[in-house]
Amino acid sequence: PRGALAGAAVMVGLTLALAGYSRWTGTRAALPAPAATIAESDLWFVDKPGGAVEVVDAQTRADIDVLQPGSNGFLRATLRSFARERRSHDLGADVPFHLTASADGRLTLADPATGRSIELRAFGTTNAAIFAGFLRTPSARLAGTTP
Repeated sequence: PRGALAGAAVMVGLTLALAGYSRWTGTRAALPAPAATIAESDLWFVDKPGGAVEVVDAQTRADIDVLQPGSNGFLRATLRSFARERRSHDLGADVPFHLTASADGRLTLADPATGRSIELRAFGTTNAAIFAGFLRTPSARLAGTTP
């Protein structure tokens, strides 16, 4: 149909014109200001014999949880991808991961060793909730206790 083709051509032309204008003038979209951190934790995930994964608070060295073999597939897949990234940079496991919850609802797992981070809620609230259980509030962090 001619109408659909004409509409698509106008849309493509307008997109190219706006992209060219933006590149030529240096105009960029404004990014929102970072939201305040409401909770955070530095964590080590330690593989145990038999396939269990121990979650350890890096600040207090306290065990937070032990994830049994065959459970928490999303967490295990996420950690495998981070471990693969560390291996590709010849990095060890001595630097803990940083988990942050922001006031705007974001939950981010970052690897300070590689600079990589992912937004966990993008994978669904059920998957993000697994990691959210490992958070400590800022006041508890300062006091060195778990909420």
